Amino acid sequence: MSMIAAFYGGKSILITGATGFLGKVLMEKLFRTSPDLKVIYILVRPKAGQTLQQRVFQILNSKLFEKVKEVCPNVHEKIRAIYADLSQNDFAISKEDMQELLSCTNIIFHCAATVRFDDTLRHAVQLNVTATRQLLLMASQMPKLEAFIHISTAYSNCNLKHIDEVIYPCPVEPKKIIDSLEWLDDAIIEEIAPKLIRDWPNIYTYTKALGEMVVQQESRNLNIAIIRPSIVGATWQEPFPGWVDNINGPNGLIIAAGKGFLRALKAAPKAVADLIPVDTVVNLMLAVGWYTAVHRPKSTLVYHSTSGNLNPCNWHKMGVQVLATFEKIPLERAFRRPYANFTSNNFTSQYWNAVSHQAPAIIYDCYLRLTGRKPRMTKVMNQILRTASMLEYFLNRSWEWSTYNTEMLMSELSPEDQRVFNFDVRQLNWLEYIENYVLGVKKYLLKEDMAGIPEAKQHLKRLRNIHYLFNTALFLIVWRLLIARSQMARNVWFFIM
Repeated sequence: MSMIAAFYGGKSILITGATGFLGKVLMEKLFRTSPDLKVIYILVRPKAGQTLQQRVFQILNSKLFEKVKEVCPNVHEKIRAIYADLSQNDFAISKEDMQELLSCTNIIFHCAATVRFDDTLRHAVQLNVTATRQLLLMASQMPKLEAFIHISTAYSNCNLKHIDEVIYPCPVEPKKIIDSLEWLDDAIIEEIAPKLIRDWPNIYTYTKALGEMVVQQESRNLNIAIIRPSIVGATWQEPFPGWVDNINGPNGLIIAAGKGFLRALKAAPKAVADLIPVDTVVNLMLAVGWYTAVHRPKSTLVYHSTSGNLNPCNWHKMGVQVLATFEKIPLERAFRRPYANFTSNNFTSQYWNAVSHQAPAIIYDCYLRLTGRKPRMTKVMNQILRTASMLEYFLNRSWEWSTYNTEMLMSELSPEDQRVFNFDVRQLNWLEYIENYVLGVKKYLLKEDMAGIPEAKQHLKRLRNIHYLFNTALFLIVWRLLIARSQMARNVWFFIM
């Protein structure tokens, strides 16, 4: 019998960010392994004309929850959706709902955050810092609360090379930043933002570091733990391999590379691609929730959910596997393809890549206009190149994360819990995982028919030929201009002829 599964039986659990990728997988695992839990409270805002109940119904009717309905047929009755807006004071929760949360909640999983790298400082601080402080204040008024689990990111201290499982101080106190944002106007805030974030690469990682400081400072006598996952990817094993539901992070790049739209990236091929499957993160979260509530550590423990130090995979290996899976060709053959090495540190090749994608995109949009269709390729390419640019910092670096607490927790689990709540990434086969990842992107994001592989291969072949043709034409034009303007170029040409 699993001690962790039994622990969550009869519990009332509050999850923020439950409608996000990580939150959905967390709910699915809880219902599947602990179907006798009492209730899961989720904080939700109505969206696109949908009521709270409609949003819950949409989540539960996805393929992700198919197995849950077999073991927990009354799952609809065990989700309590509460209207909340994390950008408002007290989250705009009604008095009745707030009273229920304060009097009934046993466990909190705080997953909500803005993950946009280019978000405004005001909005990111509100969601990643102020909302965390507000939730901690609520938690301090919950007499039945047993554990508060805060989800941060392994990149909250990415300005360091080696990162331990400790909370690092930020140069400016979070409270000072929160207070100053109340009276500064947006123009001034955006002007001072680069000076505040210093050597953090973006607003997201900086505000997640501030959020950790808030947890440390506002923890009071709560049983708190922090989990830092790296780049969260598709499911590894549970409830089935390859499930993914958004185009954030590497998912958009996988689509762009697999579809032939992205030919190169400015990246270090041997840099570690520190992906972590979402079900691995969820298993660690549930194990940490159990351990924190039962063993009540004297201090706030930090757990790293990363793969690079235990089972590394580099970006080049990942990229080749993505292309091999999209085209359904042997891996050895994919390595020999000229477009397989889509990672490059050379600035010239990156610049050439941008030009050779933008120009065909513009030409293709002209064709769409002439045929009476809506032009879209330039917009798509701009978004792809923008995403690649924002990820460039992480594609060119490797980090070392210590995992002492994570390994300690693993040793505390029974053999049954190690099986049911497996978070040991050393067992992960990367080639198999990436293949399932890509197939999941095709099936669950692109909604492609898996029988359409030959058509996909022809599509890639056409794009590759267009790419080569355009590059050849561009080279000839540039060379012709050089010959016309440079005596040296003419001498080289005559020598070659």
